[in-house]
Amino acid sequence: MNKRLYLVIIGLCALLSAMAQQPKYIFVFIGDGMGIAPVQAAEAYNREVLADGTSLTMLQFPVASMCQTYSANAPITDSAAAGTAIACGSKTRNGMLGMDADTVAVTSIAAQLHEMGYGVGICTSVSADDATPGAFYTHVPYRKQYDQIDLDAARSGYEFIAGAGMHSLTDETLALMHRNGMEVYYGPEAIPTINARRAVLLSPQDAPDWNIGYLIDGHQGRLTLPQITETCLRHLQSVSPERFFMMVEGGSIDHALHANDGGTAISEIRNFDRAINIAYQFYLEHPTETLIVVTADHDTGGMSRCHSSISLPCPLSVFDHQHASKEEFSERCKAMLRDRRIYTWDDMKQILAETFGLFESIPVSTEAEQTLQDMFTATFEQRNTADQQTLYANFNAFAVEVFRLINDAAGLRFTTTSHSGNPVPVFAVGVGAWRFAQFNNNIDLPYHIRQIVGL
Repeated sequence: MNKRLYLVIIGLCALLSAMAQQPKYIFVFIGDGMGIAPVQAAEAYNREVLADGTSLTMLQFPVASMCQTYSANAPITDSAAAGTAIACGSKTRNGMLGMDADTVAVTSIAAQLHEMGYGVGICTSVSADDATPGAFYTHVPYRKQYDQIDLDAARSGYEFIAGAGMHSLTDETLALMHRNGMEVYYGPEAIPTINARRAVLLSPQDAPDWNIGYLIDGHQGRLTLPQITETCLRHLQSVSPERFFMMVEGGSIDHALHANDGGTAISEIRNFDRAINIAYQFYLEHPTETLIVVTADHDTGGMSRCHSSISLPCPLSVFDHQHASKEEFSERCKAMLRDRRIYTWDDMKQILAETFGLFESIPVSTEAEQTLQDMFTATFEQRNTADQQTLYANFNAFAVEVFRLINDAAGLRFTTTSHSGNPVPVFAVGVGAWRFAQFNNNIDLPYHIRQIVGL
C-alpha cells in the first residue's frame, strides 16, 4: 500500500469516526426554576417516602455538573435572558428574547439544526410563546410582545410546537400558520387526529392558556407534560425519522416554586422526570445516535432542606396528604370569602384535614393552631389581610400561612418568592455528553451542542 492511499484511508476513517460522533437525535430538557435543592428534594421524596431505590432518571445520567445563570445586566436572570443563553449561546438583558444585549438578533440551535435538515419540536407545560420556548424561535426586545412572538412561531416552520396556549393566536397568526403548513390541535383528544407535517398542540380551548395545570390538582381532560413529550417524539419520528431536535420545558416547576409550594414543586419535578424518561427509553434504543441534556434556566425560591418543625420519621411524607396546590387552595379561600355562607374555624379545620391531612395525619401543635386560627379570623371574619403577590399569582393570606406550616412540617424553607442566583444542575447522557462535565456557564450549553454536531 503506497503512502498516499494509506493517508486517504486514515483520513476517511477519521471522517467516519467524526461523523459517528454527531448525534442524529438531540433532546434538551429545561426545568424552569429547577435549582439543585428542588431536584434533591424530589429525589429524597422517592427514596424516603416511596422507598423507591431507583433514582430520578436525570440523576442516573453519567454526567452531572452545574451551570451559572447570570444575565448580561443582572446577577439574577429572568427566564427570557436565560432562555436566550441556553437557546442561542448569547448573554442578553433580562426581558429580551433571541437578541444579544445590543438588540442584535441571535440564532438558536433549534433554527440552525432546522436549516441542517433536523426536524424540530418545542414543548412546554406553560404557554407555547412564553420566554423559554420563545427563545428558540423569536427575536424581540421584550418577552411580552406576543403578537410578534406568535408570528415568529408561525414563520419558524418547526414540525411541532406544544404548550398550554398562545397569547396572541389571532386570525393573522392562524392564517400564517396555515400557509406554512402548520395545523393547530386542541386537547388530548385531538392527539390521535394529528396528521399535518407541522403541528401545534395546545390545551383545550376552554382551559387556561398560561399553564396546562398542576398534576396535584387532578384536572381532567388536560394535557400532561409526559403526554406532550411522547406525542412530539412520535410526531418527529414520523415526519423526520433520520434526525431531530426536541426542547421540552417543565414550566410549571417555576410556577410552584414562585408560590413556595414545596409539595407541588416536588410533584412537578417528578412529572418532568417522567417526560425525561420517555427520551431516555428512546436513547436506550439508539445509544450511539442520541444526546440528552437536562438543565434549568435559573433557580426559583432559594429552597433548602432543614429540620422539620414536627416529629415525623419521614417529614416529606407530609406531601402525601396534599391534594391541592397553593394556587388551587388560595382560589378556594377567595371563593369562600365571596360566598354568602359564614365559615367557622371548625369548618376550616375540616377542610384542612381533608385537603392537607392537617390535624389528622399531620399533627399541629397548640401554638401552630392558634397562629392559623388568628389568621383565619383576620382573613375571613375581620377581612383585614392582604394577598401575597408573586410573579404568577396573588395568594390569599390564610393560604400563605397554611403553606408556611406545611413546608415547615416537611422541613423545607424558601428564601424568596422570586429567582435566586444559585447555580443550576446539568445532566447529560449520550453522544458528546462528556463535553458538559464541567462547571458550565449557560451560554456554554449550546456551544457544546454546536461543537458536537459540527456547527
